[in-house]
Amino acid sequence: MNYSQDRRIRVAVVFGGRSSEHEISCVTAGGVLAALDPRRYEVLPIGITTSGRWVLTTADPERLAIHGSTMPTVDDEGGTVVLPGRGELAVQSPGEVPHALGTVDVVFPLLHGPYGEDGTIQGLLELADVRYVGSGVLASAVGMDKHVMKLLLAGAGLPVTRHVLVRPSAWEPQRDRVIAEAEAFGYPVFVKPARAGSSMGVSKARDAAELEAAVLAAREHDPKVLIEEAVTGREVECGVLEGQGGGEPEASVVGEIRLGAGHELYDFEAKYLPGDDVSLDIPADLPAEVAERVRRMSIEAFQALSCESLARVDFFLRDDGSLVVNELNTMPGFTPTSMFPQLWAKTGIDYPSLVDRLVDTALRRPTGLR
Repeated sequence: MNYSQDRRIRVAVVFGGRSSEHEISCVTAGGVLAALDPRRYEVLPIGITTSGRWVLTTADPERLAIHGSTMPTVDDEGGTVVLPGRGELAVQSPGEVPHALGTVDVVFPLLHGPYGEDGTIQGLLELADVRYVGSGVLASAVGMDKHVMKLLLAGAGLPVTRHVLVRPSAWEPQRDRVIAEAEAFGYPVFVKPARAGSSMGVSKARDAAELEAAVLAAREHDPKVLIEEAVTGREVECGVLEGQGGGEPEASVVGEIRLGAGHELYDFEAKYLPGDDVSLDIPADLPAEVAERVRRMSIEAFQALSCESLARVDFFLRDDGSLVVNELNTMPGFTPTSMFPQLWAKTGIDYPSLVDRLVDTALRRPTGLR
């Protein structure tokens, strides 16, 4: 799709949402909004409130930044945005006639977690015949459900962590079975909601009592829960971008997360709130052969889940040199200080160029099954 020099690309940046990752989605949007060159893009900032209302909101990155430990949110002010189809947007305020906003060329859905990153908004945009950044319905849904993700990755021959599934049904009837199967791994184990991100609801259990408490805590975010074996080793991550012009996907340099004594796991606080006991080493200090293996396996994981546009693949590097895929994120954290943009910056694609590439990729990709 070609655009003339005197016509800016209209991008609807959608953020917020109904998930527990609402606030970090707002922070992500602030970074992307700041990177979209106003000479090239006309931006429509659309926030989704925690109740699910779509509103025309601020494009001011400062209002979407973290201030101390205060996280930004989408408030309920502003007219309700409607997406009738084919990229045509309208906004309606109480007591007023709906006002057409015109069509958008592409939607940049910066939603993390359920009700956005999980294929729901992707399905809506497919129905409306609108181009968008990111993976399609299938890959987005699979990338959100860590249980199904592991099944597909293992089916493609990629190593994954051993796990026990806590089904969404009532907890008590499966309690004894789940605890027995988890204890076969040996303590400690890690417990996480199957369909959440940003380490929401994730905890470490050292005995049966802690395990049961961790499962109940995780079920507050998602009734479907995973209990995973603890893997001793290093946490390394790699970014993947869809290939240009139909080429093979490309992998970034490899980064490593190093946690200080104040954190047992890379939780929400470690990821997003100020602190000096978490560091990202980019590129990671790895033998060339290991780094290349991470890059190759990242592309294999990207293809195994039918991903498009972008993804971040997380690994455990065991002390014996073997690699285990922890998970894949189809819409990774995208603040300027997040791992994914930093990986690509060190690879040679700075933040604004990365945003440009994602928009260009979305514009080239046809909607639906065409």
